[in-house]
Amino acid sequence: MNEPGLYLSNVTSLEGGRGRLAEFHYADADLRDLDLADTHLLDGRITGLKAQRTRLEKLRVDSVEFSSCDLASLQWTDSKVSRAVFRDCKLMGATFEDVTLDNVLFENCKLDYSTFTRVRAAGPVIFSKCTLRETTFTAADLGAALIDDCDLRLTEFDGGKYRGLDLRDNDLSQLRGLASLKQIVIGQAQKLQLAEALTTELDVTFGEDLDDK
Repeated sequence: MNEPGLYLSNVTSLEGGRGRLAEFHYADADLRDLDLADTHLLDGRITGLKAQRTRLEKLRVDSVEFSSCDLASLQWTDSKVSRAVFRDCKLMGATFEDVTLDNVLFENCKLDYSTFTRVRAAGPVIFSKCTLRETTFTAADLGAALIDDCDLRLTEFDGGKYRGLDLRDNDLSQLRGLASLKQIVIGQAQKLQLAEALTTELDVTFGEDLDDK
């Protein structure tokens, strides 16, 4: 976005001619519905966008920055996102399905209650300082992902591939679906957190508690 000579034109719609919109700036729109399909967004910035219902399908995103966007009831399917940044965005309750991510950063975003189904990290993907409370990853491939300093309360992993997923610098004590998290990367101090999560998930009864009765 900061390349010398790159000029972004202000636009009033994300529907470009022939399904392609390049070198654009789309700002401060307040929409009831946002529907985009079979569209290629290239070299752009989307700021302050609010939508009450958002449906994105077969969308190609290359070198686009989303900042301070609030996309309610987001449904994003069958798409590829490359070299993109989501910063200070509200995507609560979002549904990502069959979306490929490649060099994507989510920074300080609210993704609580969202579902990531068959989402694949084809290149580096970073979630930094995000809230992922009660978010579910189902059959995802996140081997090339880093989750850093995020709220993972009741975050669930249901099947998928997570070898190499870096979960250091997070509180893992309330994770769900630990059986799916084989060969992840954690810090030594997090072993007790995983043990706490496992005892909760297995609904373990401690013998000391029985003795007290």
